[in-house]
Amino acid sequence: MALDPRRVREHGRRILHEGSVGSFALHDIELPSGHRFTLEVIRHPGAAAVVPFLDEERVVLIRQYRFAPGQVLWEVPAGKLEPGEAPEACAARELAEETGYRAARIERTGSILTTPGFTDELIHLFCAWDLEPGAPEREQNEWIEVRDIELGEALAMIERGEILDAKTIVALHHAARRAGHRADDPGIP
Repeated sequence: MALDPRRVREHGRRILHEGSVGSFALHDIELPSGHRFTLEVIRHPGAAAVVPFLDEERVVLIRQYRFAPGQVLWEVPAGKLEPGEAPEACAARELAEETGYRAARIERTGSILTTPGFTDELIHLFCAWDLEPGAPEREQNEWIEVRDIELGEALAMIERGEILDAKTIVALHHAARRAGHRADDPGIP
């Protein structure tokens, strides 16, 4: 039997919580085989993430405290789409809010589904160039340090397990490809 999502039936849904990052619900699902089960699903409005280039070799990363894993993580600037906001506009807004930089040029590099086993969150990935510095306008719940780093070193940090954030890993690999780097390039530390 061919996989066809149109053959999956939803018999009911119970929303348990609606909040700033989306809704959390229980979905009563039936597969074409007749097997029924309940799925816990987080519906998310989507997000954008951006790798800002200071020049051909240096990028801007942030170190941000994240409560859920209880860690300070290396990340690219990113955030949730506001209602009706285009992903590119979100990337530009988050870049400015979290780092203070404004970009004259932003280019889409791809998209990722973060954890499709329980959420529909789709993050749109971008690179930004021709940056102008400014003052960040962070939200009160953000605890962030801004750092500039060589792109090659950022890729090496991924290999050493120092960068764990999935969107950042994928965004940096897409950015490296755009910049003409390869992750297996012997010139990258």
